[in-house]
Amino acid sequence: MLARLAAFSLVLLAGAFAADPLPADFEAALKSFRAEGTKGWSFVQSTASEKKSLVEHYDASKPEFSRWTLLKKDGRAPTEDELKEYNEKQTRRSRGDTAPDVTKQLDYATAERLSDDTERCAYRFHLKAGDKQDTTARFMVSTFTYHKPTHTIEKVELSNTEPFSPMFLVKIEEARTTIHYMLPDAERPTLLDHIEVRVRGRAMIFRSLDEDLTVKYSDYTYAGKTRPTPAAPQSK
Repeated sequence: MLARLAAFSLVLLAGAFAADPLPADFEAALKSFRAEGTKGWSFVQSTASEKKSLVEHYDASKPEFSRWTLLKKDGRAPTEDELKEYNEKQTRRSRGDTAPDVTKQLDYATAERLSDDTERCAYRFHLKAGDKQDTTARFMVSTFTYHKPTHTIEKVELSNTEPFSPMFLVKIEEARTTIHYMLPDAERPTLLDHIEVRVRGRAMIFRSLDEDLTVKYSDYTYAGKTRPTPAAPQSK
């Protein structure tokens, strides 16, 4: 009898911790997902926090390291020295058309359905370490919101589940990044709309790391010769 009860308990536990199955179209959207949006589009990027702001233009038609131009700094035209410093940094700046692929770190075995209706569904995943030096992934989860009519990812949120220390004497209480995407239409494919970043933490006990940052994307233009035709949304 005890053996049967133990076996029954194991079955119940397995069911309780089993991942929610992913719809095939949602899983396909994850595989083709690009965090930076569709390639080949130029845009204006406006970054703002409580203490500073930056407006930049990204030209996808130019060679690497020549694609970014500083338009404004802290609400005004940049000085010659600021432009020189900015341009020097571009030789060390990562490419604007490539972003870390968080989908490769998703632990599908932890998939949890948060919502599901006729237009959208949202799933949350725990993350796997990206490499041997990655000590923060185990504290993070990522939530993907899928838009069914257009078969695209509409929102991605990366957040921590508990406080963590990414390095010595640094303690992060809250870290959340939310990325919103424009839904494709007859004029354009899916593109970045805006990003919200919130961090709460301290370094060396006394130094605050608190920051709220917003990045907005606008003035999209296609940099290629022939603009690709976006897939038409499905009718409801």
